[in-house]
Amino acid sequence: MTRFSDRFGYQPDDVEITVRLDAPEELREIIVDIAYEGGLKPHSLRAIVCRVLRKRADPNNWSEYPNVNNEVRENLGSCEWYRVYDIVEAIYKELLKSPGNLHDGQSAEYFAREINNYFRQAGIGWQLIDGRLETRGSEAFEYSLGEARDELVESGRSTAANEIHQAIADLSRRPHSDITGAIQHALAALECVARDVSGDEKATLGTILARNPSLVPSPLNQALEKMWGFASEQGRHLREGREPSYEEAELTVHVAAAVARYLSKKIEQ
Repeated sequence: MTRFSDRFGYQPDDVEITVRLDAPEELREIIVDIAYEGGLKPHSLRAIVCRVLRKRADPNNWSEYPNVNNEVRENLGSCEWYRVYDIVEAIYKELLKSPGNLHDGQSAEYFAREINNYFRQAGIGWQLIDGRLETRGSEAFEYSLGEARDELVESGRSTAANEIHQAIADLSRRPHSDITGAIQHALAALECVARDVSGDEKATLGTILARNPSLVPSPLNQALEKMWGFASEQGRHLREGREPSYEEAELTVHVAAAVARYLSKKIEQ
């Protein structure tokens, strides 16, 4: 049966993201609960957890409850934070491979939906997309990136769309995000579209903006030139002692994707 809140469309507002490079104790417990709801049993879940953590299952634990269940929870409760997210991905893959008869054979989808719902209500900055955990931003951030990728693909600019995808992947790396890589890929996506739109296939983004002042309305073009300078310095010419923050990289990816989308749409009008 569906839940009351699902039937009538009641959903809590997303909580501000406060957790990214961590896996709180409550999350570790909730993962086990949702995995069981999806159709896994303690023995099968223990096999997944032990495989990911490269641990030997305790041969003295036979009974599902409480012994194997406790072993699963203890292993999840004591491992490194990023291994918790590795386990989430592994659970999804196992449910996809052996969907069982729960949830009309859609156990993996159920698991992903419930995990993502928990991430949003707990302020955790990750989301499970097609079995892969990716960084999650604000609603505006997610919409901007999604629309930019889709429209670039539809307009035949798959290279730029792939650069945005790679930027997101760099932000999503565990245990440490590839900040400079994300900035580089975001910059490459925007530069790729700018070259296509301007017809100058060899110039850098900075040069294209200088040669084509009407490409982006003033004074936004000036702001974009300054962003180019920042991104070029931080993404390509990183100086000792000045590593950009995750938030700075996220902002750069967001702006680059939005401007790439704008330029792509502008040339088609």
